[in-house]
Amino acid sequence: MMKSNKPNPDLKQSPGDHLANERTFLAWVRTSIGIMGFGFVVVKFSLFVRQITAVLGHKAETPSTGYSPVIGILLVGLGAVTILFSYIRYINTKKQLEIGQYYHSTVLIKVMTAAIFLVSLLLILYLVKSI
Repeated sequence: MMKSNKPNPDLKQSPGDHLANERTFLAWVRTSIGIMGFGFVVVKFSLFVRQITAVLGHKAETPSTGYSPVIGILLVGLGAVTILFSYIRYINTKKQLEIGQYYHSTVLIKVMTAAIFLVSLLLILYLVKSI
């Protein structure tokens, strides 16, 4: 049996399926914004520590490893990639729903889990070195 990429006129499409697809896409967008926001915070954290210690009249004791900006930029990039991949997933799911052949994929979830886990390990190493 061959797959067809044309809409099936006999298939009664459920608006709920399309709305669920849209909600999933928006959840991924919120996740990517959160990841990018966290990346921004990581980049600016050492600057914040230096400024707050200067205001309090103390010498800033921040490690000069330089990992904070790298990790933060990685997180911002990961958030941007997340938006891109979630949009691609949204479009593919929409097409599948329209032709009545939906195939679940966990590729985006696996990639995001691995990437966030790796960045988390980098953050842990950074924090351990700063103690």
